[in-house]
Order: sequence, then structure tokens, then C-alpha cells
Amino acid sequence: MDSGHVTTGYLIWRLSMKWRAAVDRALAPLGLTHAQYALLASLYGLSQTGARPSQRALADYTGLEALYVSKLARALQRAGLLERPDNPTDPRAVQLSLTPNGEDVVVRAIAIVRDLHGQLLAPLGGAHSQATDALTETLRTLVGEFPHI
Repeated sequence: MDSGHVTTGYLIWRLSMKWRAAVDRALAPLGLTHAQYALLASLYGLSQTGARPSQRALADYTGLEALYVSKLARALQRAGLLERPDNPTDPRAVQLSLTPNGEDVVVRAIAIVRDLHGQLLAPLGGAHSQATDALTETLRTLVGEFPHI
């Protein structure tokens, strides 16, 4: 592909695919995919505030489709990493919480991904460089422009 014709969208897509593949490879020893990690890490972060989100709330928080969150949650439940008890105040909803094993796995996964991010961001000067901060703000702006996509 001629570099003069590479679009911003194409570059974002390529970066996203490469990033996801790198996270998948790094988390494979824990038996996790990038999507499962995103769900578990988000659930872990929310649980640190005492929240027990429903699948719908977690879908909204992660930006993943509710049906996909349900599929991921069922697989993670079968793996013994999370629980999906019924919500006592809404029989149609399912609350999510990490099992002790799930918490152990996600803490290890977060450390792995943190190290990986340092490696992936090295060309920009590392995770805490001005270039990385600028990229992060640009991406936040773009993500915020399309909140419902």
C-alpha cells in the first residue's frame, strides 16, 4: 500500500489489531484473550469501588456489545473466574463478581499487560512520556466523539 494513501482510520485499525494480538499472546499463558482480559480488568476496577455491576452495566462501561459480554461472562464463569448470580432487585439482570481465583488471575494479567504496554509504547518514549500523554488525549477525544458506536 502506498504510504501516501494510508488513511488515519486504516492506521488506527492496524494498530488496534496489532495491539490486540500482542495482548492475546502475552495473556495466553493465563488462558485469557484480550476481550476476556478487558472484561475481567474492568470488573476488577469496578469491584474495587464496591460495585457489583450487571452484565448490561459492564457492557456499557467496556463499550462491548451486551450479547458479547454475556458470552464472555459465561465462558469466564465456566473457567471459575467469575460468578453470575441473579440480581435480587431485577430478575432479568445478572450481577457479575470475580471469584477468588478470578481476582488472582486478573491481578497477574494486569501486571503482564502493564509491562507489555511499556514495551509497546517504547517508540513514543514509554508509558509516561509526553508523546504517549498526547496520543492518549487524542484517542480520548476521538473515543468521546463516538460514544455510541
